Amino acid sequence: MSAIRSNLKEVMEKHDPKLSIRKLAKDVNYHFDSIRRMYKDEMVQYPRDLLLKLCIYFDVQPGELIVIEDRERSEFIIDESEEQQEELK
Repeated sequence: MSAIRSNLKEVMEKHDPKLSIRKLAKDVNYHFDSIRRMYKDEMVQYPRDLLLKLCIYFDVQPGELIVIEDRERSEFIIDESEEQQEELK
């Protein structure tokens, strides 16, 4: 099943394999717990101000920090047709 997930861990490792969550939080002046939740992909909502700070810090676009797990287009078509059939009943 598709899901939006944080790619922060991979971005951090690519930028500097030794960069810690605590150091990143200090560098971007943001709450450690929020950075940790995003790093561990436990965040439900992504604060815009945090995304902006991380994008500037790593020189990346938001789509590099937050990604959609792969899902084939055919799965979407199957799901849509099942929903339409249920609506018709």
